[in-house]
Amino acid sequence: MLRKWIIALMALLAFGGVAEAKKKPKGGPQFTVVAPTPPVRPEDTWVLQLSTGGQVRMQLRPDRAPVHVDRIKLLTRAGFYDGLTFHRVIEGFMAQAGDPKGTGEGGSALPDLKAEFNDLPHLRGTLSMARTSAPDTANSQFFICFQPVMKLDNKYTVFGRVLSGMEFVDSIARGEPPADPSRIVRAWIESDGPDAARVPLPAS
Repeated sequence: MLRKWIIALMALLAFGGVAEAKKKPKGGPQFTVVAPTPPVRPEDTWVLQLSTGGQVRMQLRPDRAPVHVDRIKLLTRAGFYDGLTFHRVIEGFMAQAGDPKGTGEGGSALPDLKAEFNDLPHLRGTLSMARTSAPDTANSQFFICFQPVMKLDNKYTVFGRVLSGMEFVDSIARGEPPADPSRIVRAWIESDGPDAARVPLPAS
């Protein structure tokens, strides 16, 4: 009887050892655990009323790009984006806005931002910051992807994604610049509401 118990115990240990070996393969592929998307909160939801006919609601991601999200909120609350055009819109790629000059060469009077490249991919509806060829030059311009553009991953700062209203993004007039550009009629943070008083930008 004792011998049977010893044999059973040895078999169990052997099985456990095999199971552990399967859990920790040597030289096998490495997997990255991706943190879950945080819940949608009004204080981190950006709303754009577009001239294409409706509102686009976007979740901002301060957990991935806190400085860029702070910049978007600051400019939005100052009314910076109200009336600006989508000056660069490429079919199958993206729609870009946030330049008061409407040429792609302008920005706010605030300093440029240090890049916050992260693990969020450039998928359809991704919200990302535009910049020059230098990494730390994002300021106020942003773009929304029409389609996945993975070649931009870890090269541009993703700071959000479209929650609803992507059909109004799809309707933005194409061109560089478009002949009759689509506009941001008004922008606001959802927790503030569309009629919130504008707060002037701090002196640079």
